[in-house]
Amino acid sequence: MQVRLTLADGRITGAEAVRAPSGNPRSDQLTGTAVPVLGRAAVAAQSADIDTVSGATYTSEGYIASLQSALDRTGG
Repeated sequence: MQVRLTLADGRITGAEAVRAPSGNPRSDQLTGTAVPVLGRAAVAAQSADIDTVSGATYTSEGYIASLQSALDRTGG
């Protein structure tokens, strides 16, 4: 999982997955559902301290780890 942040004036305005696991139809469905929810949660929380999406634990954990890494690189 790789998350790209969009920042404006030091605030998260967007968080999107630019690379996500794929290949399994069920995983693709979960990822497609979970990633937008996680992105909205990141913008609302202004941090990586967000809840996982029920049923998409591995996707959520990967997203959150990548989000935190991106925030660390920005100094946030």
